[in-house]
Amino acid sequence: MLNKKFGKNIDRFVSDYVVFDLETTGISTYSDKVVEISAIKVIEGKPVEEFSELVNPQCHIPAGASAVNGIDDEMVKEAPIFSEVLPRFIEFIEDFVLVGHNIESFDLKFIYRDSETFLGKIPDNDYVDTLSMARKCLPEMSHHRMTDLAMHYGISTEGAHRALNDCRMTRQVYELLCSEMKLLESGKKVIPKCKYCGRTMKLRNGKFGEFFGCSGYPNCRYTEKVKRV
Repeated sequence: MLNKKFGKNIDRFVSDYVVFDLETTGISTYSDKVVEISAIKVIEGKPVEEFSELVNPQCHIPAGASAVNGIDDEMVKEAPIFSEVLPRFIEFIEDFVLVGHNIESFDLKFIYRDSETFLGKIPDNDYVDTLSMARKCLPEMSHHRMTDLAMHYGISTEGAHRALNDCRMTRQVYELLCSEMKLLESGKKVIPKCKYCGRTMKLRNGKFGEFFGCSGYPNCRYTEKVKRV
């Protein structure tokens, strides 16, 4: 629903949600524009409906952005502008929890900014950010980009950086992260800790390959070998 307040980051399992993703002209949440928005509605863990539209940003799409997402000026010249697409997206998400990767720092800022501009209010849906979830559930990983997580779980990254493909990837990763969280909460999975300072150990790469290093580096320099079965 549209409101004047922001939703909350709940970072937990929900069976009904909408996973969404944006592609933009750049990384500035102040000046860049949306060029694609996609979403998948999930009910009881099963995808039931998709939403996906290209958006005319009414400006040139920089070559750097096109190199990442494959979207150029020619592709969006006949597409609707975001003031037309956004209300359809708001209608699609209803009051479902929103799920996405790095949405707290990126995607939601575009949604809030443009909702305020075009509609005078913002969607107050609670949300789950799979980036913060992954950092909690898989602190041993050195990077938590969506492609890193997908490869960690053996999920195909083909078509990454187009919004709908990223939604499909994120949905699968979210479901698996929820399983990780359940294992942590039950005590069946234990995150490695530094035996000197108690901080979480992180998987790192060095001159001689992978190793576990204390997250307290450089104050704590404890390391462990990675044991491969």
